[in-house]
Amino acid sequence: MRRIFASLVFYNYRLWFAGALVANIGTWMQRVAQDWVVLTVLTDNSGFAVGVVTALQFIPTVVLTPYAGVIADRFNRRKILVLTQAMLGLLALGLGIFILTGIAELWHVYVFASLLGVVSAFDAPARQVFVSELVPTSQLGNAVSLNSASFNAARLIGPGVAGLGIAVVGPGWIFIINAVSFAGTILAVVVMRASELQPVRKTKRESGQLRAGFDYVRRRTDILVIMVTIFVVSSLALHFQLTSAVIATQVFHRGAGEYGILGSAMAIGSLAGALMAARRSRPRVRLVVISAFGYGISAGLMAIMPTYELFLIMTIPVGFFTLTMMTAANAAIQIGSDPAMRGRVMSLYLVVLFGAKPVGAPLIGWIAEAVGGRWAIGVGAIAAILVAIAAAIWTKRNWGVEVTYSLRTRPHVLLTHPEERELQDQVGVDLAAQQARDRAA
Repeated sequence: MRRIFASLVFYNYRLWFAGALVANIGTWMQRVAQDWVVLTVLTDNSGFAVGVVTALQFIPTVVLTPYAGVIADRFNRRKILVLTQAMLGLLALGLGIFILTGIAELWHVYVFASLLGVVSAFDAPARQVFVSELVPTSQLGNAVSLNSASFNAARLIGPGVAGLGIAVVGPGWIFIINAVSFAGTILAVVVMRASELQPVRKTKRESGQLRAGFDYVRRRTDILVIMVTIFVVSSLALHFQLTSAVIATQVFHRGAGEYGILGSAMAIGSLAGALMAARRSRPRVRLVVISAFGYGISAGLMAIMPTYELFLIMTIPVGFFTLTMMTAANAAIQIGSDPAMRGRVMSLYLVVLFGAKPVGAPLIGWIAEAVGGRWAIGVGAIAAILVAIAAAIWTKRNWGVEVTYSLRTRPHVLLTHPEERELQDQVGVDLAAQQARDRAA
C-alpha cells in the first residue's frame, strides 16, 4: 500500500492531488451533463450530435497542442496552469448560464465545445509535465499513476452525482458547480512551496523547436508503437459518454440516473487499473499492448450483454484495461523522454490521444445512430484487438522480443527484449561465479 501512495509524502504533490481531484469531479459532472443536454434537450436522441460536440472539443488539440508543448518547455508551468484553469472555469460558467436561462441552442454548445478545446490544448501539456516538478524522477511513474487514480476517483464520483443532480436541479447547475471546482486546482498551484519544486531546465527560444520534437519522436520506435496503439483505440473505442448514453436510453430504456451509474461502475475498474499501475516504477510498451488487447476482449463481451445489469458489470473490466493502458502509456513516455523534450513529446502524445477523437467520434456516433449502440462498442473492440496483435507482431520481428510461458512461475507469460535477456544472462553468470567462490571457500 505504501508503494501505491508513495508520492503523497511530498507536500506540493499532496496539494496538487487534492486540487486536481476536486476539479476532476466537476469536469466529469460537466461531461455527463453536456452529453445529456445535447442528447435529450437540444436534439431528439441524436448520437451524431453528441459525436460532433466531442469532435469540436478535440479538434483544436490537433492544431494547437504541439505549439503548447513548446510553450510548456519554455515558460513557467504554474502560471500557465493558473491561467488555463481560470479560463476553463469561465467557459463552464458561461454555458451553465445559457442553459439555466433557457437560451441555449445546439450551436451554442458547439461554440463552447470549440473554445473549451482551444484552452484545453494549452492546459494539457503543462498539466501533464508539471508533475515532474512535484516529485523526484524516481517517483515520477508513481505520481503519474496517482494522477490517473485521482482522475478516475473523480470519474467514479462525478457521473453518479451528475445523474442525481440532473434529475433534481437540472443540468444547468452542473456546469456552475464545475466552474467553481476549478478554484481547487488554482488554489493548490498558488500555495505550493516554490523551494520544494524540482529544478527544471527551461528551453531557450530558438527556431526549429517544434520540428526537433517531431524528429525526437520519430527516432524513438518505443514511443511510436505506444502512439499508434493509443491512436487506434482512442479514435474508435474510447467514446464511453456517447456509447453509454445511447445504450442506456435506446437499448435498455433507462434514464439519467442509470446512465450516470454506468460511468461510475466503469470508474471502479478504472480506479483499480490506475492503482495497480502505481505499483510499477517503470511501465513498458508490453503493458500498453497487452492492456489494449484486454480492453478489446472485455469491450466485445460488454457489447453483447443482454441486460442492463450484466452490461453494468462488464464496464468494470473495460475500465480496468482502459486505465491500465492509458496510465502505462503516459508514464512510459514521460519517464523515457529527455526532460528538455518532455513538454513537446507529451504534447505530441496528447495530439494522438485527444486528436484521435475528431477522427472517430462522428463515425462512432453515426454507427450508434444507424445500427445501434452495441455495434458502436463492437467496432472499437475489434479495432483494439487488431492493433494489439499488429503491435505485438511488429515488436517481435523488429525488437527481437521473445515470449516464454511457464505454469511454475509468475507471471506465467513473460516478454523480454534483447537488452533484458543480456542483463539476465549477466546476472546468471555473476550468480554462478559467486556460487563457485562460495564452494571454493
